[in-house]
Amino acid sequence: MFLVPVNRNLSELSHSLDRFFDDNFFADNRDAGTAALRSPALDVIESETAYTVKLDMPGVAKDAVKVNIDGRRISVDAEQRKDDEKKDGERVIYRERTVSRFSRTFSLPQEISQSDSSASLEHGVLTLKLAKRGATSGSQLTVN
Repeated sequence: MFLVPVNRNLSELSHSLDRFFDDNFFADNRDAGTAALRSPALDVIESETAYTVKLDMPGVAKDAVKVNIDGRRISVDAEQRKDDEKKDGERVIYRERTVSRFSRTFSLPQEISQSDSSASLEHGVLTLKLAKRGATSGSQLTVN
């Protein structure tokens, strides 16, 4: 085993490493105007007549979710906004909660009937009940 002498003060090295990890390594675009794009995790369950799709979308309001159906192709888009409410005399020192945009597109084995399908959002989980059938044109699904 070889020992290499260290000439730096241990606390200085520790401080330098802390600054590196705090400022550069984990930095992502957290500016106010930048939206972080996320691809939500999903589960797909198939029955004889429909597909049930569940997507994790925490903090997203129902009216912010857009579900588009085009034949076998399903697109889900949503945007989560940060709370900009400040009281008089307060100022933001540090902010990690930013605008996040959720987007996911996937194709299913069979075409989907938009008129027989439904969508609901509860406790941060979007549940799509997508009825199997031939679709004639692209359409948008309303989230309840």
